[in-house]
Amino acid sequence: MDRIDSQPTRKIAALAEVAGGYAAIFCDIWGVVHNGERKHPAAEEALVAARSGGARVVLLTNSPRPAAAVMEQLDGFGVTREAYDAVVTSGDATRALIAESGGPVFHIGPERDLDLFAGLDVERTGSPDAARAAVATGLYHDEKETPDDYRDLLADLKARDLSMICANPDIVVHRGERLIYCAGALARDYAAAGGKVELAGKPHAPIYRQAMRVGDIAQDTGILAIGDGLMTDVKGANDFGCDVLLIIHGIHGAEFGAAPAEEVVARVLAEKGLAARYFMAALA
Repeated sequence: MDRIDSQPTRKIAALAEVAGGYAAIFCDIWGVVHNGERKHPAAEEALVAARSGGARVVLLTNSPRPAAAVMEQLDGFGVTREAYDAVVTSGDATRALIAESGGPVFHIGPERDLDLFAGLDVERTGSPDAARAAVATGLYHDEKETPDDYRDLLADLKARDLSMICANPDIVVHRGERLIYCAGALARDYAAAGGKVELAGKPHAPIYRQAMRVGDIAQDTGILAIGDGLMTDVKGANDFGCDVLLIIHGIHGAEFGAAPAEEVVARVLAEKGLAARYFMAALA
């Protein structure tokens, strides 16, 4: 699919206004369907309605965990499975990169992410000394740590010339009202220091190709991508050739302001070389 270089940006009040023009919807989860603590009921209802109207809905997330674990999390938030046809995660797309590394791998991230490695014939080591690659799924203690706490570790990885496989390219996400650093922040700093980084999640193509396969979506299908991340959701959709519905009251809310005019949204996007056909405050 070809990148969409330019398109008008307009505000809409409901997904139902435009959903009928698309056979498939790729929807971000964190920041759109839930905020890390509770679901957004209006978003759930909008996706259920889109499916009822004939669109296939694939939830596309940079979570480092496999799809089954994310679906269980959605169940825990009370999100009905009638809101989506499939879930594709950065973790799913990353598992192939981990397998290709051959191991041993050194894991950076919390224990809750260990299901990323389930069933893979790759050894995990507790020290970078014996590792051939590092796998970053997040910060060990993301409620109290920042990327600055990892400077020495990243320097050690770079000195050993280890590649970093990043399972979640997001820099930050909302957890309730708090911004939490993700593995993407570590990958950003590692790349800035000259380290090699491999990514499969948004905005990179592997996760979109997997969504096409899992969702059984034809190559020439009209797709609407919904998300709040400019350099993940929007850039990835632009590069893959999808139209975009930007959710502005997400992680970039401060950039757009409380009630931005269409020209303000268009300007912010243009400054970053991005495009979105539609925008709204929150998915409804």
